Formats: sequence, structure tokens, C-alpha cells
Amino acid sequence: MIYQTDPWLEPWKEAIDKRHKDILVTREHLAQGGSLDKAVNNHLYYGLHKQKDGSWVFREWAPNATRMFLIGEFNNWKRTDAYALKPVGRGNWEIVLPELFLHHGSLYKLYIEWPGGAGERIPAYANRLVQDPVTKVFSAQVWSPAKPYSWKHKNPGRRKNPFIYECHIGMSSEEEKVASFNDFRKQVLPRVQALGYDTIQIMALQEHPYYGSFGYQVSNFFALSSRFGTPEEFKALVDDAHKRGIAVIMDIVHSHSVNNVAEGLSEFDGRDDLYFFHGPQGHHPAWGSRCFDYGKDETRLFLLSNCKYWLQEYHLDGFRFDGVTSMLYWDHGLGKDFGDYKLYFDQGVDQNAIIYLALANQLIKEINPDAITIAEDVSGMAGLAAPFECGGVGFDFRMAMGIADHWIKWIKEKSDEQWSMGEIWWELTNKRVDEKTISYAECHDQALVGDKTIIFRLIDAQMYYAMNIGSNNVIVDRGVALHKLIRLVTAATAGNGYLNFMGNEFGHPEWIDFPREGNGWSYKYARRQWSLEDNPMLRYGRLSAFDAAMVHYLRSARVLEGVPEPLMVDEEKKILIFKRKNSIFALNFNKDQSFSDYSFAAPAGEYRVALSSDEVAYDGFDRVRKGEAHLTVNDRLFIYLPSRCAIVLDKIN
Repeated sequence: MIYQTDPWLEPWKEAIDKRHKDILVTREHLAQGGSLDKAVNNHLYYGLHKQKDGSWVFREWAPNATRMFLIGEFNNWKRTDAYALKPVGRGNWEIVLPELFLHHGSLYKLYIEWPGGAGERIPAYANRLVQDPVTKVFSAQVWSPAKPYSWKHKNPGRRKNPFIYECHIGMSSEEEKVASFNDFRKQVLPRVQALGYDTIQIMALQEHPYYGSFGYQVSNFFALSSRFGTPEEFKALVDDAHKRGIAVIMDIVHSHSVNNVAEGLSEFDGRDDLYFFHGPQGHHPAWGSRCFDYGKDETRLFLLSNCKYWLQEYHLDGFRFDGVTSMLYWDHGLGKDFGDYKLYFDQGVDQNAIIYLALANQLIKEINPDAITIAEDVSGMAGLAAPFECGGVGFDFRMAMGIADHWIKWIKEKSDEQWSMGEIWWELTNKRVDEKTISYAECHDQALVGDKTIIFRLIDAQMYYAMNIGSNNVIVDRGVALHKLIRLVTAATAGNGYLNFMGNEFGHPEWIDFPREGNGWSYKYARRQWSLEDNPMLRYGRLSAFDAAMVHYLRSARVLEGVPEPLMVDEEKKILIFKRKNSIFALNFNKDQSFSDYSFAAPAGEYRVALSSDEVAYDGFDRVRKGEAHLTVNDRLFIYLPSRCAIVLDKIN
């Protein structure tokens, strides 16, 4: 158990054991014949389905409803007896319609009446929505193509040490528009493959009314966002990724739901608490959204079915669960620094949320044992990414979110001459030994308007006129060099996986700002300028080339399977050297001093320079000879280490 490997958890043994038992009890309550997979099928019962005889059946759960009608284009949006649903018990409503009453592409909604009110609603299990381009109103759409998509390629298998390319479909084109699944498949997937990333993590797939929410204000949990294309086009994207050996995981939002009544679940049948908490607890104080009550069976089954639906319908390879901290704590973790273990086990924790997350992980593994799950949690809750059988919640990985914050702090508050090699080493490697992590120097958060990416913090306004090859700009030279060092040291010390956000590999300039009233609904900053990377006269392509070389090397050498071991932490000279598996990473953060015959202890043997950030191809100064061999002398290595340069030594004997 986790309290046996971490003595600091011993005082909380009883709480951990109780948590473990509560999960087992709830699983037994929900499971069918010991299987969650067999029991979790809400999406196959509720919503609109075509039956074997060609007829349509539609079901909805709305216990507070007194009457319910299916309305749409087929009946001129009128409430008629022919389209009235009948109550069938336990809050469920049902209607069966002949085949000719509905057809592929038809728009529809529900009209629900309840004591004291009534209104149009989007079905909770609708799997396709479209927005009217003029009125901006969303409607559900019958989606039943005559020729279902035919899958051609199998899932690529488990990712023990994933290299993740975080991406957003809509902003993936250089054109000022909402890009499509087809745009991404044709233009971005080949880039991801060339860079060497083996996993893409796609944001904003679940339908959301406001494009600028980055997909985190979800209204319709089973609906693929139609603003990017059709389900078949997304399936083609996933299929193509699998063909290229790239796994596809989605950024799934189960931490909250949009507050919108017209599009979402809020006040669905007139009740405030159908899937949510009643009163203030049901409203997120910071996000303005609705908070799920994970203690309700109906909520658990809704969300668990949602996991199953996305895995099976779109052949996904796993999930990154967003906003886990908000789920775990009654106060959503707001204003806490989590410096005390008791905060993980006291009355401030929503135990039902922990139970739900544990069951979600178990269900996902039942459906696809190779699927991976990642928790986005800033609290560092002990056991979140530990195996369930060891007393954990069962996530495969957790995001090492503090690392990006520290890079911002170091860049923003100190000159690089003041950076502490010991502090960098500690913050990059200080991880729980019983939990796996995904490290990153920056993700989409740092690219949003109001924040700055690493390259922007390092170079700032100089990016607009001094990124041409041979500019001889000292600010740009510094920024480019440190950009490479920061990414290499972060990736090479990563716990068990590494993540990069789309475009950051080449130092994409400027911020992300989605169309909104304040910018005149412009798409200028909600896109990726790939032409900068492709222009041989600019430095961006060389940064991308380094990122690709770094990822390919780390993967081919299987570096992340090893454990980082420090060999030299030189505060005076600003040098950090460490070993991982059969590779030695030597980084000189010194702004102007290069060191000849720099000596440090190393395992005896012969090494060659496998990668150097100083290669001209990576916008360096070519001060290190690639492939140069080094032999240990009395168990010490002597190397030339130029200023603001990193080299990777591969042990060959």
C-alpha cells in the first residue's frame, strides 16, 4: 500500500484504507457480474437510436418532468401528440417512431414541461449538435449515415512513456478560421509524425457553446463538436493517426458543466440538481459553471457511460481528465497551497469524486487495457496516480504542473546568471516514487492571452524583427539557446512522459486569443503560423529541428525508462550534468563562459556525442563536433562544454 512506501502517509493509513473500501463497495453496487463494462451502458439506452426493424426509439431521464415532446424540422417544431413521450417509470420517458418519421440530418430538440414551467432542451445524450450560422442557436441532429465509417487500422497499443503533442483542432490552421478535422489530418498529423511524438492529446472535442472557452465549458458530453466537422471525419483523423503509430487521447471534461440552460444540463427538467449539487455547492464560484454530484448513481452512470462512449465510438486510446483538483475538494482547491498531507484526507475532500475517478479508471482499463489516463491536478493528492490495488485512485499518470510554473518564475524573476542548478534539478526531479508523471516546460496554459510562452518571455518584442537567420541579435541568441536547454532538461528529467503544446516546439510567437467581442471576433491569434517554421530564412524551423532531434533521441534510446541520476551540480559555473539509462546530459547555462576539459565523475566507458544543441541545424554556433568520442580516464569524463549549450553523450562501450 502507498503508506508502506511513503512513511509520511502512515498517519493516514485508516483514511486510505477506508477510501479503498468505499471504492470497492460502490463498484460492487454498480457492477454487473463483477464487471463495470457490462453495467455501464446508459448511452445505449438513452438518446436516439435506430432499432433493428428500422424504427426509432428515443429515451430521456427527467424525473421532474410532467410532459415531454420531441420537436423538430419533422413537425415544424410543434408539440403534437404523435411526438409525445410516455413515462415508463423511474423518471424515464420514451417514444418509438416509425422509420419514416425521422431521417439522417434532421434537427430536433425536446420540449419539457414541469411544475411551474416549461422549455426547450437539448437531449442529455445527444451525440450530434449543430449551430445555426445566423441565429447561433444549437439543435440536436439525427446522425445515422447510410454508410457507417469503416475502420482500417488498429489502436497502436500502450504508451509506457508517452511523448504527447497537445493540440486544438480549430486553431491548427494558419488561415484565420476554425480549422476542420480534415485540415488537421492533412496538415498537422504529418508534422507530428515527423517530430517524433507518439501521442496526440486533443482539446475541445466535446460540444461547447462558446468557442473561446478552449472547450472547457462543455454543454453536451456525448456530442463531438460539429464546428470541426462530422463524426466520420474525426474517425478518419483517428484512423490516420493510428496508421502513423500515433495514439489519440482526448481532453475529457467531467469536472463541471456549462451553466447554459438552452444548450446544457442545467435545469434540464426544471430542477436545479438533476445531475448536480443543490444550491450554492452546485455552482462553481470561479468558473461560473455547474458542479456534478458524484454521489448520485445517475451522475456516475452518465459520466462513466461517457467514458465508454468515446472509447468505443471513436477508438480513442485514453483520456486526460481536466480539472481534477476542482473535483476532489469541496472548495475546488481555490486558495490552497496544499503544504500539508491532511488536506488530502480531511473533511475538505469530496470522497464521492475520488470514488468516481477510481471507477472511471477501472472501467477504461476493462474496455481497453492499453488505454492511458492522465490526471490534471495541482494539489498533488497522494495516491492519485498510484495503482488501485496499492491504495491509489488508479490514474496512469499525473501532470507535473509545478514545473511550468517554476520555469515562468525563474525566467520572470531572475536573470539566468542567478538560476540555481540545484533548484532546477530539485524541482524537475522531485516526484513521488510510487506515481508516474508527465512533465512539460509549457502547455496551452502558458500560451493564452494574458500569459506568455517561454520564447516570448525570453525574446519578447525582438521576435517581430530579429528572428531571421544571421540576425546577430544577442537577445534572440540568448532566447533561442535557453529555449532549447529548457526543453531538453525538462524532457530528459521527465518522470515517465513528456508533453508539448502545438507550435511551441518552434517557438510560436505571440499568444492565443480566441475570437471575442474585445478583439472584434478576430481569428488572427487563434491559429498556428506554420509558415514561420517552414521558412528557411527564419530561426523557427531550426528550433523545430532541435525539438524533433530531442524527441527522436529520447524515444530511440528509451531514456525515460531509466531514473535520472545527478553527476554534477555546479552552481559557480552554472553547469548541470546527469545520467539517465545509458545517456549523459550535460548542460551549461553559463551566459558567456565555455569550459574546455570540463571534468566530472561518470561510469567507465566510451561515449559519443549523440546530440548537441549547438549544431548549426539547430541554430547553434557549431562549437561541438557531433559523433565525437570520449573515453573515461580514472572514471572521469573530460568534455568541452560551450556556453548556453547542451550535449547528450551516448554510452557505446
